[in-house]
Amino acid sequence: MTASRDHGALRPSLSAAAGLLLDQGEAVTPASVARALADSGHLLGSSGTLTAIDEITAELTGLGRLAPLARDALTTDIVVNGPDAVWVDRGRGMERTAVRFGSEAEVRALAVRLIAAAGGRLDDGRPSADAQLTGGTRVHAVLPPVSVTGTLLSIRLQRHRRASLADLEHAGMLAERDAHLLRSIMAARRNLLISGATGSGKTTLLAALLGEADPSERLVLIEDVPELEPEHPHAVRLQARRGNVEGAGAVELTDLVRQALRMRPDRLVVGECRGEEIRDLLGAMNTGHRGAGATVHANTASTVPARLVALGALAGWSPETTAIQCVSALDVVIHLSRGTGGRAVTEIAVLGLEDRGRLRADSALTAPTIAAARSGLTRGPGWERLTALLDDRPLDEAGPP
Repeated sequence: MTASRDHGALRPSLSAAAGLLLDQGEAVTPASVARALADSGHLLGSSGTLTAIDEITAELTGLGRLAPLARDALTTDIVVNGPDAVWVDRGRGMERTAVRFGSEAEVRALAVRLIAAAGGRLDDGRPSADAQLTGGTRVHAVLPPVSVTGTLLSIRLQRHRRASLADLEHAGMLAERDAHLLRSIMAARRNLLISGATGSGKTTLLAALLGEADPSERLVLIEDVPELEPEHPHAVRLQARRGNVEGAGAVELTDLVRQALRMRPDRLVVGECRGEEIRDLLGAMNTGHRGAGATVHANTASTVPARLVALGALAGWSPETTAIQCVSALDVVIHLSRGTGGRAVTEIAVLGLEDRGRLRADSALTAPTIAAARSGLTRGPGWERLTALLDDRPLDEAGPP
């Protein structure tokens, strides 16, 4: 029998086993694939079973028509808005691709099997789902009628690349003298918040900064999805967990921050602050935990105060309470921008209070554009307050003009 006929003979077994896995909603692993093959009633022998396991795993966990896009090392995000509308982000904003699906049904089938591969469920009864595949790739999908234009698919790729601060300098994310300043901030063990829009490089910069921490320090990293990979010899990681179908078994970021405080952290880090965990993180910063860090979504550094107040409200704090907690806890805000020119640090700010007790961000260093930022940030009204935070380290020689 030829190889092609062998493959054809396997096809009924592959389809049957794949169907069982999808029906059961079981995560795709070699063991679960082997069980599904056995349950399908097809006897393939040792060699055939191994081949079938490889093929089913690839079929159920692979990206299909999107695989060539994912193989591009620069691609961070892939979104599918319909059979003929596939976009990617390669660091320059969203770009439309030439990739096309044969039909809406094909897009839906891909979305269903990607969610199923992570042990999730996507169907008419649950028309939206969020899942994480083996290797860290994040998938979000929405089906009609919730989506009025057809199946929507959003994929965030996990590249597992470690970039040092020197690497980011070389890539143009910040100028040499600004990198020197950030190293001084890390050495002074100041609490920092990195802000920016989606895909601006917040996690990348935070990981690079954590790589500058003293090797003797213990880093405790808390994330909803594991993305931080600092080049550091003593980093431990905690990951939140969603509840099951009944909602049981969830472990929230708030719970993990509290657990981390008992783990003797030298630096406590929350990968992305987006809810009531802000209360426990700021509380930790205000009770002696120096050198802590987090990221937050914001369009500009000036809008970070409003974002923090909104997060504080989720934790049950008034705007005044949030402002007081933030000013005493957070030393530096580092803002990243993204555009057609790429990504760059465009502002470094310090927080303060207005006369009426409202939170504000005072720019210490800024640049009007990404291109200008690559030549170095220029001083703003908050510069003297920033230098006062750095334990009198000399910055005038290498610092910005």
